[in-house]
Amino acid sequence: MISIKTEEELAVMRENGRLLAGILEELVAEVRPHRSTAFFNQLAAERIAACGGESAFDRLAGFPGVINTSLNEEVVHGVPNEERLLKAGDLFSIDIGMIRSGFCVDMATTVGVGPVSEAAERLLGVGERSLWEGIKEARIAKRLSDVSHAIGAYVESQGFHVVKEYVGHGIGRDLHEDPQIPNYGPPGRGVRLRAGMTLAIEPMVKVDDQPTCVRDDQWTVVTATGGLSVHFEHTVAVTREGAEVLTRRR
Repeated sequence: MISIKTEEELAVMRENGRLLAGILEELVAEVRPHRSTAFFNQLAAERIAACGGESAFDRLAGFPGVINTSLNEEVVHGVPNEERLLKAGDLFSIDIGMIRSGFCVDMATTVGVGPVSEAAERLLGVGERSLWEGIKEARIAKRLSDVSHAIGAYVESQGFHVVKEYVGHGIGRDLHEDPQIPNYGPPGRGVRLRAGMTLAIEPMVKVDDQPTCVRDDQWTVVTATGGLSVHFEHTVAVTREGAEVLTRRR
C-alpha cells in the first residue's frame, strides 16, 4: 500500500532532508586518502544525533553501521571498518538515512578520492546523470516504470549497466515502503504517480552486465567481475509542481 503524505508530513521530510544533505556534504568534505570507512561512520553518528535524529539503517536487522560505506567494486551495503582505508583514486560511495520526528529520508552519493581515472570519472558522471533522468519522470500522471525506464535507458545508452537485484523504494514513516522502484524496464507500467508520494530513487550503475554477489559478511554487495560501480540517491516528493528533491540544502 502506497502512503500519500500530507503537506504537514512533507514539511517534516523536507526539513529532515535539508539536515541530512548537510551531513552528507560534511562527510564528503572529509574524504581523503588514509581515512578509514569507520571514521565516516562515527562522524555520521555524531552529526545525526546532534540534529535530533537516528540512523534509519539501525532499523535494518543486524546491519553493523550507521551508514553504508562502499569502495570501488562494492555496490552497496558496505560495512564501515577501521581497517578499510581510502586510497587515492578510489571511488567511495556513502549511503545515509535518517529518521527524525517520525519520518525517514535517504540519500547516497559516490565521489572520487582525489583524482580518479578517466573511465571512473565517466562512470561517476553517468551514474549521477541517471539519477536526474529518473527524477524528471517523477511527476503526476506518469507511471512508476517511467522513472525506471528513464534511468535504465540512459545508463545503457552510455555503455554501462544498472544493478537489477536492488531497487529504489517508497519512503516515509518507514525506510522501505511501497512501491519498489527498479532502475530498468519498459515505460508506461505500474501505478500512476500522485501528489504526496515520496520516493527514494537510487540508481546503482556498474561497468559489467553480470549479476552482483554478496561477500561473506552477508552485507556487502559487489560486482561479479571486480569492476567499478557507483551509487546515487535522493528522496523525492511528487508534487503538483513536479518532482521536489527533499534531500538537498536550501
